Amino acid sequence: MKLFDLSGKTAIVTGANTGLGQGIAEALAAAGADIAAVGRTPPADTQKAVEALGRRFLSISADLSSMEPIGRVVAETLAAFGGIDILVNNAGIIRRNDALDFTEDDWDAVMDVNLKTTFFLTQAVGRQMVAQGRGGKIINVASMLSYQGGIRVASYTASKSGLAGVTKLLANEWAAKGINVNAIAPGYFETNNTEALRADEGRSRDILARIPAGRWGSPTDLGGAAVFLASAASDYVHGTLLPVDGGWLAR
Repeated sequence: MKLFDLSGKTAIVTGANTGLGQGIAEALAAAGADIAAVGRTPPADTQKAVEALGRRFLSISADLSSMEPIGRVVAETLAAFGGIDILVNNAGIIRRNDALDFTEDDWDAVMDVNLKTTFFLTQAVGRQMVAQGRGGKIINVASMLSYQGGIRVASYTASKSGLAGVTKLLANEWAAKGINVNAIAPGYFETNNTEALRADEGRSRDILARIPAGRWGSPTDLGGAAVFLASAASDYVHGTLLPVDGGWLAR
């Protein structure tokens, strides 16, 4: 089990106040990591859970719809913990509309959060990891729509497809530097982003009918994959997208 031990490691997790980010932060803390949680709202529940596990916790207030917080996120994490070992790019938004009616504002808003600031935060953390000289682990939260087209979510599909490509690009450039860049591709999970789908009786029924596991995913279902990709157990894993989808892609 030492391969999965994150004791002494520091992890930045974006969007850690609820949902998938909260589940990932708690799992990393349970494996021994200290957590810097980045988000627009106070992550009170996440902080309580992480500290109950005996780990240190830092809340960083930041709106990742712009580039402004990126340097501050790195600086505040270093000031609190002295280094960065793990970055989980989980923060993301979604906008829904028919492609014929999709607006430029909805396109730009999603691309800015899901792809642009994700890349540049990763760049900033990657520079710090190179300077530290001990490598690191970067985990992007992709999507089933990194593989598929979906409907009514043009900018979300574009951003998650782009994130899959960026994951591979960074793995190609950084693997030799000891930095592992991989992604988790969640299936249909019970989160704020899927609230509209779950409320639509017809769509929810159709989605569940295709999932071999027969249920929506819970944020806790991502914990094992996140710990694996953050730990020494994945030291020779680079540029992969790991589906955690209840069997959706196998159907």
